[in-house]
Amino acid sequence: MPPEPRDSERNPPPAAEGLAFSTRAIHAGAHLNRTSALTPPIFQTSTFKLPSAAAGAAFTKSTAPSEFYTRWGNPTTKQFEAALASLEGSEAALAFSSGMGAISALFFTALSAGDHLLVGRSIYSGVSELANVFLPRFGVESSFADAGRIEDLDRAIRPNTKLIFVESPTNPTLDVCDLDAVAALGRRRGVLTAIDNTFATPVNQRPLSRGFDVVVHAATKFLGGHSDATAGVICGSQQLIDRAWYHLKLIGASLSPFEAWLLLRGLKTLAVRVQQQNDTTLEIARFLASRPEVERVHYPGLESHPRHALARRQMTGFGGVLSFEVRGGLAAGARLVESLRVIQLAVSLGGVESIIQHPASMTHGTLPEEEIRKAGIEPGLLRLSIGLEDVEDLRRDLAQGLDASCR
Repeated sequence: MPPEPRDSERNPPPAAEGLAFSTRAIHAGAHLNRTSALTPPIFQTSTFKLPSAAAGAAFTKSTAPSEFYTRWGNPTTKQFEAALASLEGSEAALAFSSGMGAISALFFTALSAGDHLLVGRSIYSGVSELANVFLPRFGVESSFADAGRIEDLDRAIRPNTKLIFVESPTNPTLDVCDLDAVAALGRRRGVLTAIDNTFATPVNQRPLSRGFDVVVHAATKFLGGHSDATAGVICGSQQLIDRAWYHLKLIGASLSPFEAWLLLRGLKTLAVRVQQQNDTTLEIARFLASRPEVERVHYPGLESHPRHALARRQMTGFGGVLSFEVRGGLAAGARLVESLRVIQLAVSLGGVESIIQHPASMTHGTLPEEEIRKAGIEPGLLRLSIGLEDVEDLRRDLAQGLDASCR
């Protein structure tokens, strides 16, 4: 008698095409799980047996094999990449061991000696250092412009500009740029456009559908969602991903199979987590805006945000991160963060725990003072990532922290 078919053969996983976002977040990439396990297995191996010498030779000439050597590719990682490509609407995706690993590979893929990189003015400090310190050593020029002013970006493009890289919303000032306009500018001037979509997530914003060429994520943040995995990912055309993979295999910033498995788990709850974080963050933003100790709140969901109307047009939710300035500057901010009990003082964001930090001295502290000022980061600015705690507990914690800031 023939063997009984496995459950996965009786009931193949659903095709992701045509399914709603939250359903795809759970099922996309499942076709790559060749076992009957409902939860995908972790292929925790550094290498794979080869059927023949000829097969080994063929693998070394292929692009991103999934079963040859885990630095080149791994089945667990491939399933995460397929799932995220579905969520962002890209032809393909490529995972890395960190967000900066992903951004570095993108830059090395898109840029060569003699090229020019144009970066949005308000950007993560690691990108600024990469553009200002590392790329010039390889003959790549870089400059910065306000991505919120499309005419500034247009003027900053040079004949040798090959890549425009922006954030929206930005880190940590929560500014917003016009995605349609930036993408159209890139097409008109023949320049590749890329965006860091970490703050928004594909739940709230899908830039590829608005004409961007590339999306990157620090998957450490909302995609993983539990502060227990460090990863990055690039989403784009198959051609670009194939080229980026060549740099990945040589640089070695490969994602481990266990981290990929954690990210697959995180994607399954992404939609519900982000929706709650959207709702709670808007409530907290309104609460902070009502307090006399707070000079300014930066959050695109507030009607007072200078680009609120634009954010409403291109986002379905405003995200789980805000920033605010406390009256009394750095000293008052230090008193506030050190008095909080529920909200934790730490870098990073996007997890189930609420986290607060001081950008000018922490995440952006390596930048020259002039660059910090140009990015709009005030000395008293605090960045707050909202987790999944009850909104009333967060409100009470911030209230007693604001009281302490005045002492």
